[in-house]
Amino acid sequence: MSRFDRLCCAVAGCLATVSPAVGQVAADPGVPAAPPERVVSMNLCTDQLAMMMADDGQLHSVSYLSQQARGSALVEQARQYVPNRGLAEEIYLMDPDLVIAGSFSDRTTLDMLRRLDVPVAVFEPAGNLSDIRDRVRRMGAVLHREEAAARMVARFEARLADLAAQAPPAGDRPRAALYSANGWSSGGKTLPGQIVTAAGFDLVADDFGLAWGGFLPLELLAMSDPDAVITGQPYPADSRAEEILDHPVVAHLKRDSMRGIVSDQDWSCGTPLVLDAIERLAQARRMATGAGR
Repeated sequence: MSRFDRLCCAVAGCLATVSPAVGQVAADPGVPAAPPERVVSMNLCTDQLAMMMADDGQLHSVSYLSQQARGSALVEQARQYVPNRGLAEEIYLMDPDLVIAGSFSDRTTLDMLRRLDVPVAVFEPAGNLSDIRDRVRRMGAVLHREEAAARMVARFEARLADLAAQAPPAGDRPRAALYSANGWSSGGKTLPGQIVTAAGFDLVADDFGLAWGGFLPLELLAMSDPDAVITGQPYPADSRAEEILDHPVVAHLKRDSMRGIVSDQDWSCGTPLVLDAIERLAQARRMATGAGR
């Protein structure tokens, strides 16, 4: 049976259905015993890890989101690969020997690929800085690039330790508020919050018991009077959820703080690229406080 015929059969439901739960590695059909030679990634964050880790010619396709400057930290590199939109039909016809997905990738796509005997490795998003090490090691394992992964982890840990050594001590740190759509503020138990604390700030969200993040009313944001307000890049179209970021209170705080720092593509995913975000944020802190000039 040709690949096209097998695809049609899978769509029609005539192949056996064995659908492991998304995110359970042991339930996947199995990562190839030999190094995969034609890998397709269908998630923005796994795209970036795969591009950083894959051997020459090993990675065939990445998601189309990685080729868009709005959210991709490796947009130029991503444009060297065939784009995909996460559809089972298009991915299967690429003849991959490994598909890498995120835990929020479309369940129907993953189930169909498994029914077609395509190995699928599912990655959970990194929720904190420690998770980044685990994700790098796992990407090294599924790509059979363990040595490259070990080197990347070593570089990550060394640079993170160096950045931490440059941060001011407790009691001498400026206070920052991460503020995004609908008034959401991230705390120190989240990856964005840990990026900020690693750069030498204390978090306003932690003061209000929002270590895991939560909604911070404008009134509390104003009363906290943070030294820095960090917002994301607004989407070009009108968004009711983002209207709060244009509120006069937020505009005033950004004007009187560290010029309203804006998070960028390096914050999008839990990869070693977050170190660049930490370094830029630490530089903004030093410039604003007159330290380290």
